[in-house]
Amino acid sequence: MTTLPHPGATVARKSGSKLPPGPKGLPLFGNVFEPRGDAIGYFTRCMREYGDIVFLRFLGVPMCFVNRPEYIESVLVTQHANFEKSKDYRALRRVLGNGLLTSEGEFWRRQRKLVQPAFHQERIGAYAEVMVKFTERMLASWKDGQSLDIHEAMMRLTLDIVAETLFDTDVSHEAEDVHAALDILMGKFMRQAGFAFLLPTSIPIPTTRRLQRAVRQLDKVIYGIIRQRRADGRMSGDLLSVLLQAQDDEGKGMTDRQLHDEIMTLFLAGHETTANVLSWTWLLLGQNPHVEEKLAGELHRVLGGRAPTPADLSRLPYTDMVIREAMRIYPPVWIIGRRALAPFRLGDYELPAKTNVLMSQLLMHRDARYFPEPERFDPDRWRAGDTRGEFLPRFAYFPFGGGPRVCIGAGFATMEAVLLLATIAQKFRVNVVAEQTVEMLPSVTLRPRSGIRATLSRR
Repeated sequence: MTTLPHPGATVARKSGSKLPPGPKGLPLFGNVFEPRGDAIGYFTRCMREYGDIVFLRFLGVPMCFVNRPEYIESVLVTQHANFEKSKDYRALRRVLGNGLLTSEGEFWRRQRKLVQPAFHQERIGAYAEVMVKFTERMLASWKDGQSLDIHEAMMRLTLDIVAETLFDTDVSHEAEDVHAALDILMGKFMRQAGFAFLLPTSIPIPTTRRLQRAVRQLDKVIYGIIRQRRADGRMSGDLLSVLLQAQDDEGKGMTDRQLHDEIMTLFLAGHETTANVLSWTWLLLGQNPHVEEKLAGELHRVLGGRAPTPADLSRLPYTDMVIREAMRIYPPVWIIGRRALAPFRLGDYELPAKTNVLMSQLLMHRDARYFPEPERFDPDRWRAGDTRGEFLPRFAYFPFGGGPRVCIGAGFATMEAVLLLATIAQKFRVNVVAEQTVEMLPSVTLRPRSGIRATLSRR
């Protein structure tokens, strides 16, 4: 497992200081050159040296990194009306448009209300059959002793599932193009986010030709499906049907552009996050055979070899705890940001308007003050009655964000991860190749940089 250094105790603060402590940086440039391509390591070092709240400037852009649950709660919940998405989210607009992840204000509230019915509990439950069906289809092609990249396998599986649940259509013939386009988008995001932070909002973010081609390829797929559905008028139980029929209080539906933006957001989120959660879960299970054995035991007792259903979820507590613990160590989204509209206060400090506040699930989830032995993969810490999980501060663990802008698809993603893990783990053991270094690739999501090599053993 790739380890992170842990922050120590909060450093003492200077009496009367209004701005939080932080590295001084260079005149004019501030701290812009200090991360040196390693944002995770840089923020960790800042926490270690300056404490739970660190003030930085990138070419005059004020930034604040926080790593305390009550500060995170203050930004995401208590003072949420004073914050919008941080400047780096501009990099996503080139791909996702003005969807739920990137939109703001009244437009966001309208869109959230229109999209919400697609994620009602009973509708999410109806998607379970699709999830299991595609997983069993994948398993039918697996062979005992086969070698594969388990991350690539999970990406292709979740791509099939999200296409079926979103569009009620098979995109397997376009899967190669979509998969390649998403790889380019993920690989380029951190560079694009850096431009978004530093450039004034009036200046467009520069893009490469490869990125432009990737966006055009995804647009072609999405708009093609929307046009076909509008033309044939077919309405099924998929998410696109719900969005096509959704109307606001004035009886207005979504334009093709709005549909595109929401679908792209759901497409990326539904495809990427679950695939990454499962990929890291297989890595952790491979490194901890006693946990894998315990998981297999629960699946055998409860399912006895049959396919899982939503009714089984409450009967698979350990499977759920495995997923929850995997999301603690490798959260699907590793950092989120907000930008202050007006001056605000955090703890003893007063911060100016336009400050970009960064909060990292990855670092918070590995903080030893809240998670003893934080590098240890221990699903039992989430067991009912275990005080380690029961008395955590609210935002010590927030894999899907929090507050009014909590991820709308959190229930969908969690159910999918548990069902897919249960379906696969009772048929195959995924043996992670020991002689490999698996590094984290921090992008929009947290990916394994070069995949995860494994061999399969049929149970």
